[in-house]
Amino acid sequence: MQQVPLSELEERVYQAVYALEVQGQVPYPAVIAEEAGLTEEEIVAPLRMLSEKNLLHREDSPMAGLDFGPRWCARQMA
Repeated sequence: MQQVPLSELEERVYQAVYALEVQGQVPYPAVIAEEAGLTEEEIVAPLRMLSEKNLLHREDSPMAGLDFGPRWCARQMA
């Protein structure tokens, strides 16, 4: 499988999502931004691009009344 080229920012965001999942944390946007050392505004475009490249997928909060925003889940890079 061919590796998908990522910008430096996309790589940082992907690694942040992956690290949070490994640590057992839920990758909500605020937590992803903190892990990546960026602001929530700075991660919007990379999250969208990573989703378009099929490396992340968005899941809406499964718990009614406790919506912290969408969570983002990493797909394994081959």
